[in-house]
Amino acid sequence: MFKKEFTPGAKSKVKSSAQRAVRAKVLETYPLLEPHIDEILPKKEQLDLVKIPDRVSLYCNGTTPLFFQHMDDAILPHLKVVHKYPWAFTKVRVDRGAIRFVMSGATLMVPGLTSPGGRLAGDEGVEEEYGNAGKELEVGDVVVVNAEGKDSACLVGVLKMGSAEMREKKKGIAIENGHFAGDGLWKLDLS
Repeated sequence: MFKKEFTPGAKSKVKSSAQRAVRAKVLETYPLLEPHIDEILPKKEQLDLVKIPDRVSLYCNGTTPLFFQHMDDAILPHLKVVHKYPWAFTKVRVDRGAIRFVMSGATLMVPGLTSPGGRLAGDEGVEEEYGNAGKELEVGDVVVVNAEGKDSACLVGVLKMGSAEMREKKKGIAIENGHFAGDGLWKLDLS
C-alpha cells in the first residue's frame, strides 16, 4: 500500500466527537492498549487527520503518526506505536527466508508463517508470546508480524486467511497491503 514515498495531503483537526469515536475504535480493536490510551491519544490534546494517497486517513498527534485507516477498513497502528507497546498486539512470526520479501513490500505468503521458523496463534507452546489468548486467528484480524531472530516488528496488516486454514493449506496469501518498516508511511515527514 505504501511501497513508494509520497507527500502528505491536507492536515485537519479532528472534532472532539470524532476523536472520541477514534479512541473507542482503537480500544475496541486493541483492548490491551487501555492502560496506555491516555499516553497514545490524550483527551486534552488535539488529534490531527492527514489525508494520504489511496484514500487512507492517518491520525497523528502533532508530528507523531499513531493510527491509519483505509476508508472504513480496520484501524491499524503505525509501526512506531507497535514498537512502543509491542505486548498490546496480536503477533505472528515469519521465518528468516521471508524477511527480505516483507521488507521489499511483497505480499506475505502463508509458507513464511507455516514453515519451521514461523509462528501462528494456536501453534504448540506459543500462546503466551504469539497467541490471541489461545484463540485461532480469523480472516480480518489485525496482526503484527515479527521476524525470526529479530526483536522489533517489521509489518502490520490484516489477515486474508485464518490461522487454522493456513496450517491446513500451507499456501496462499496471508497478508497483503500492509505497513512495513522502511515504506512510504514509515518515512513520511509530518513536520
